[in-house]
Amino acid sequence: MAEEGIVNDDAKNTAAKPNPKLTLLPLIALIFYEVSGGPFGVEDSVRAGGGPLLSLLGFLVFPLFWSIPEALVTAELATSFPENGGYVLWISSAFGPFWGFQEGFWKWFSGVMDNALYPVLFLDYLKHSFPVFNRLIARIPALLGITFSLTYLNYRGLHIVGFSAVSLAIFSLCPFLVMAILSIPRIRVKQWLVVDFKKVDWRGYFNSMFWNLNYWDKASTLAGEVENPSKTFPKALLGAVVVVVSSYLIPLLAGTGALNSASSEWTDGYFAEVGMLIGGFWLKWWIQAAAAMSNMGLFEAEMSSDAFQLLGMSEMGMLPAIFASRSKYGTPTVSILCSATGVIFLSWMSFQEILEFLNFLYAIGMLLEFAAFIKLRVKKPDLHRPYKVPFQTFGATMLCLPPALLLVLVMCLASLRTYFVSGCVIIVGVLLYPLLVHAKDRKWAHFDAEQPAEPPLNCPAGHSSASQLHPEDADEASVGLLTDLSPGTEQEPSKLRLEEVLKLE
Repeated sequence: MAEEGIVNDDAKNTAAKPNPKLTLLPLIALIFYEVSGGPFGVEDSVRAGGGPLLSLLGFLVFPLFWSIPEALVTAELATSFPENGGYVLWISSAFGPFWGFQEGFWKWFSGVMDNALYPVLFLDYLKHSFPVFNRLIARIPALLGITFSLTYLNYRGLHIVGFSAVSLAIFSLCPFLVMAILSIPRIRVKQWLVVDFKKVDWRGYFNSMFWNLNYWDKASTLAGEVENPSKTFPKALLGAVVVVVSSYLIPLLAGTGALNSASSEWTDGYFAEVGMLIGGFWLKWWIQAAAAMSNMGLFEAEMSSDAFQLLGMSEMGMLPAIFASRSKYGTPTVSILCSATGVIFLSWMSFQEILEFLNFLYAIGMLLEFAAFIKLRVKKPDLHRPYKVPFQTFGATMLCLPPALLLVLVMCLASLRTYFVSGCVIIVGVLLYPLLVHAKDRKWAHFDAEQPAEPPLNCPAGHSSASQLHPEDADEASVGLLTDLSPGTEQEPSKLRLEEVLKLE
């Protein structure tokens, strides 16, 4: 028995070892990777904007009113709740488990829709060299093959194995930097000022802007793993905003300034053609290779985030325990299969259709996150916040107002089809919660009874914060991009009850 006790103590000590802390440069690269991954998909903003002018202005102005506020809110809430499940825990603490479940369901469904974009976007780049992918007889098997292959990599725990976030970002951006240099002699400034308001598709324009500049909250589960987060996180967010905006503006300035292409030609995948016209076939192939690697990385990261979100919700007792079951590689098998199934069913849709549906659901979820941010400021002013947005409650509310108005605008511009699909998703979520509660009460399925904890109030010296107590609870999928974890590495989830999440209600 003594030997067993020693073994158990050793296991606990091993599980308690913190993950390597993220420093400034890797964190900038990871946030860039979660939000953007490169300028693949921004081409449609030129078509929807009736020319280059609105597209260029959008990527200059939108970050000020959208990206920066979302990033700041994420920084505060993520450092306060560094647990599996991320925003599900924020909403549960502010509004209770029902709304936490709805947030998780909306964000998961939105994430699956987002993931369905990447195989579509990848084939849209390839079709410029291989027109056969315009035909369904070739496109459908290709979509299925890409999805199955990348899902298997995710199952194996190979979250972009061999690539760090920094090297992937460099590889994705290098061809566009070369293209920008080659385009300089051909730049005509007046071409940047072209806009035909009669051709502007405002719905498509705002959806394109919104999608290319959102998902800053994906970094939420990493905040507890940042070295000195109160100083590093704001610097990293500022750096990531600069990198993301530059990665969009530089290729757009080069392509629209050097070529006199009609705005109707600027559809997703068109940068490959721009590369050929500016540099030749070698640059076209380089851009397509960068697109392939970037979309593969984005797919892997998104599926990992979605799967580990379901795992976190299962650990919180919101989903059956089977969603938290792990493979021998340490990955949540059932959660991955669930996400992959959703991707397959959605991949037949067009880029713009998927974009509008996921933006609508994401907008609802973000409105709830902003509301939770403000309510927690009022309801729990003494909540331990390793990083705090430097505004009082009124200033924090004003910070959320412009992005909230943008979210409402995006939702108002949605089509009737989007309202219908999103309404169905919302109804399913509302009905699913009591059904799962009933299944839990009747013991139709096994649920974990133990939950992640509420971070403590600001307390005297000697009391630890949640981020100090549970550094192992960072998002395994995201940390896998930066650390060379073995496939078999498995982390022990925190074991505390949901009552503690809501104990300050």
